[in-house]
Amino acid sequence: MANEYPIGTEGKPWGTKEITLWLNQQSIKRRYADEVLVTIDSLRDDFELVQYGHLPYDQNRYPLYIAKTKNWQANSPTVLVTGGVHGYETSGVQGALGFLTGKAKDYESSFNLVVAPCISPWGYETINRWNPDAIDPNRSFMPNSLSAEATQIMAYVNAQQFNLLAHFDLHETTDTDNSEFRPALAARDAVFQPVWDIPDGFYTVDDSSRPKPAFQKAIIDSVESVTHIAPPDEQNKIIGADVAQKGVINYNKRKLFLCGGFTTADYVTTTEVYPDSSSATPSQCIDAQIAAICGGLNYLMTGASVVKV
Repeated sequence: MANEYPIGTEGKPWGTKEITLWLNQQSIKRRYADEVLVTIDSLRDDFELVQYGHLPYDQNRYPLYIAKTKNWQANSPTVLVTGGVHGYETSGVQGALGFLTGKAKDYESSFNLVVAPCISPWGYETINRWNPDAIDPNRSFMPNSLSAEATQIMAYVNAQQFNLLAHFDLHETTDTDNSEFRPALAARDAVFQPVWDIPDGFYTVDDSSRPKPAFQKAIIDSVESVTHIAPPDEQNKIIGADVAQKGVINYNKRKLFLCGGFTTADYVTTTEVYPDSSSATPSQCIDAQIAAICGGLNYLMTGASVVKV
């Protein structure tokens, strides 16, 4: 498939003019206040809510929140859950919120929980992968990052010096990855981007620098009770990466500056669900994200012998 896009000149990376043209085409399609902040506010009795920052594009419209265990136990390991690094990936945001409202209290005797449900609220409202500067937050978890979304969550987590055991980063792989976002990336950078088959189903991305295959398997097994697991393509790959085991691929997350790579947690996973599947509903996709967190936490409690300081 050719990387064709209506903005930019072939062979020339975008400048300020092209970014402005792209930004002017974006529009608000849903409200962060109505779909995210209302639920966060409803958690006040059960969790400590911390505003760790706000997006500079509109400070009042886009406050950034963490929900954390209220009865913090100094001797318990800490688990970080992040959603909405890519704002268009709806079930990541709603899965993090669903975990907080439905299952999180079941795990607070074993873990301190820190949940950032929506790291990119402008992206959530505009159903976008990038931020208004045409920067992908999930390729921006680096020193001196140009992404306010990545910078602020990194600053908060790093300042707390959490005893992080695990990090769940909740994502989706959508049809628009091929129809919109990869062509836009190719045009922005003037670099050809391969386009692959969108995997139909749920899968996870382990970190090749610290792989935990049994942890990933526990997540896959948990999710399989909710929705189907993505099969590999004809080359035994998912999104261009070799399949390490059923429903699992590996990336070097630190090298790629992904959200899943910015902490020192021993156990990390990036979840990916396919919301455009004819075999899954939006609620199943949200439930799959919740099942992924629960499956991983259950493994850490019973199968890994690692719940300690």
